[in-house]
Amino acid sequence: MGSSSVSQLTVVVGDEELLVDRAVAETVAGARAADPQVEVHDLMPSQVTAGTLAEVTSPSLFSDRRVVVLRSVHELTKDIASEVTHHVHNPADDVMLVLTHAGGAKGKALLDAASKAGAKRLNCAKLTKNTERVKFIRDEFSQQGRQITADAAQALLDAVGTDLRELAAACTQLVADTDGRVDENTVAQYHTGKAEASGFTVADRAVEGRLPEALEQLRWSLAVGTAPVLINSALGGAVRGIAVVAQPPPGVADAELAKRAKVPPWKIKTLRQQARGWTPDGLARALRVVAETDALIKGAGRDPNYALERAVLEIASARGRN
Repeated sequence: MGSSSVSQLTVVVGDEELLVDRAVAETVAGARAADPQVEVHDLMPSQVTAGTLAEVTSPSLFSDRRVVVLRSVHELTKDIASEVTHHVHNPADDVMLVLTHAGGAKGKALLDAASKAGAKRLNCAKLTKNTERVKFIRDEFSQQGRQITADAAQALLDAVGTDLRELAAACTQLVADTDGRVDENTVAQYHTGKAEASGFTVADRAVEGRLPEALEQLRWSLAVGTAPVLINSALGGAVRGIAVVAQPPPGVADAELAKRAKVPPWKIKTLRQQARGWTPDGLARALRVVAETDALIKGAGRDPNYALERAVLEIASARGRN
């Protein structure tokens, strides 16, 4: 790929979704730094067919360099996993392959094959200890040149909960809206309990295709000061939750689906109702919109409010898309 620091084969292992997404993004960014013209294909299991795989991994006649990201390879069918394994052992020089795997026993043969082929491994295990989450919060501030006290980090964790996306969004909000070291009093000014629920209302209306209500809720949420990053985080959570329940693997219990969707078990019924009318293509489009909006909100765009309005419009219109 034009740089010795860029690995031709990378596996991102773990079930902490935010950390997995960041690891993939950093890997792709490294490839683009080595070759700004590199073409990127980012595929979910439902998008991977034998034809698609052959198309994106075959040697190019025009020497076009590509990064192929295959998400959740533990969910691939046996035949497709076999095709990926063949490519792992017989890579094209102009194709960089990035595989994400939850880290369990399912699909472990493919993970083992990649490891034996010399894959660079990035571990993204779920954070299970309170101390790990507090450290995550403090690191979020440190990476942006700021400090937060240990007590304040714990207070933020108590207020927002353990979801890393919500924690990261809350950290971004505090960094943007405050100066100096963040203490417990500062956190208390912003969070008196669970993170603002209004963003989740926007998300529910958008994925249900109820566009006028979604836009009304969005404008109200922004008017009362809900941070755009929190609203987009809620949109992303809603779309990913529907993706989990829309085409579940056979025999998976609701409790496991709830775990994968990062929702309470009672929410599975709601997600199933919301999933009606959604197609794989529509979900893929909605997921891309969330990712694009995240970048716009965090600096690539000038108007976060406009970016969110566009996201709501596109997510609502993606429902039912073929």
